[in-house]
Amino acid sequence: MARIIEYRTTSQVEGPLMIVKGVQEAHYNDLVEVELQTGEVRQGQVLELSEDAAVVQLFEGSSGINVANTRVRFQGKPLTIDVSEDMIGRVFDGMGKVMDEGPEIISEKALDIEGEAINPVSRIYPDEFIQTGISTIDHLNTLVRGQKLPIFSGSGLPHKELAAQIARQATVLNSDENFAVVFAAMGVTFEEAQFFMDDLRESGALERSVMFINLADDPSIERLATPKIALTTAEYLAFEKDMHVLVIMTDITNYCEALREVSAARREVPGRRGYPGYLYTNLASLYERAGRINGKKGSVTQLPILTMPEDDITHPIPDLTGYITEGQIILSRELYNNGYRPPIDVLPSLSRLKDDGIGEGKTREDHAPTMNQVFAAYAEGKQAKELAAVLGEAALSDTDKLYVQFADRFEKEYVNQGFHTERSIQETLHLAWELLDILPRTELKRIKESMIDQYLPDKE
Repeated sequence: MARIIEYRTTSQVEGPLMIVKGVQEAHYNDLVEVELQTGEVRQGQVLELSEDAAVVQLFEGSSGINVANTRVRFQGKPLTIDVSEDMIGRVFDGMGKVMDEGPEIISEKALDIEGEAINPVSRIYPDEFIQTGISTIDHLNTLVRGQKLPIFSGSGLPHKELAAQIARQATVLNSDENFAVVFAAMGVTFEEAQFFMDDLRESGALERSVMFINLADDPSIERLATPKIALTTAEYLAFEKDMHVLVIMTDITNYCEALREVSAARREVPGRRGYPGYLYTNLASLYERAGRINGKKGSVTQLPILTMPEDDITHPIPDLTGYITEGQIILSRELYNNGYRPPIDVLPSLSRLKDDGIGEGKTREDHAPTMNQVFAAYAEGKQAKELAAVLGEAALSDTDKLYVQFADRFEKEYVNQGFHTERSIQETLHLAWELLDILPRTELKRIKESMIDQYLPDKE
């Protein structure tokens, strides 16, 4: 059993950090209890150790702390989360405490929130299709089990509606294993939190979900623990309860802001835009907790959502995220302003693992050819529209005009499916063929003749 040592040697408190002198036998990431002069107890974590002092990161903030009368107890163990299968269907705060009106969770295990690194040799390559019910993702930027596929949004864009839609609709096809959603909200307003809870509750999706809500007025430092707690819960459900788990984390930008706040309080030399130099490795420690393990039925799939400051994709947060993850889904302000929902811009979006999760036996044999053809036709149509804007429609050939018609109908019928319409992959493929029917057969160069004969038999 861990030895608990109490100190009354707090020398300094600054922002979310506390410095305790004369500390012995403490370890990095150890859990700390801080008892104020009022008797209130707050939690913290050892952030840094030197020969004669420990820097403690306080999760509930440092307001009201009297340095002389504060007791600090080092627990000799890391911060843990009590996990149980009964967590499914429940709502917790950012630190894993029950937030709904239900009973306390009876713990089956207490797990370190830092998790355990997956041995690369034990990883299984992601290759099983996850259906989100959203055409632009399922068909063109396919999500597969064990993948990490972020959504890049911007301020004011409807990423919360998209996140709720995916949480409601996502499922693994042709699988008997249970499917669960772990939803982690960081730095959201009360209205946003209520939106997520109401939406999942009304649709019945809450019954298969675990929600962790860190509100905007909660201490920002708590945001550093929330995604780790959510991922630890996901790993438990996946690798010990054999479940397919989809982890939706929003907003990663708020997490990174909290990281910058702690870095500034530690007086570290800032990196790009004031973020710490270890932002890449810190984000990787979250994202790399997705995957499948040899010998385990379950899997952890991640959909982190981040808002790009000023819609800048070169900002450090989306930039570094793109290096770590396997693609990105990008929301377009132009599509949003034109009334299209969800406003997913398919041209810069990418799923690097899509080719292994689609095709005969997984989705349908025409998935990859139609995906390539639709993508190419939409790009051609957008290019023709830009040409017409500069030179006028008279400069367009008859074929160019058909591509413009394709691009317009693609956005209105295919992209603009709304936040409450769920399409199976078969329905999406059928719609894709309807749109491709606009183009002459000679333009369908990415699809085999036999496949065109099968799905467009009347095509001249």
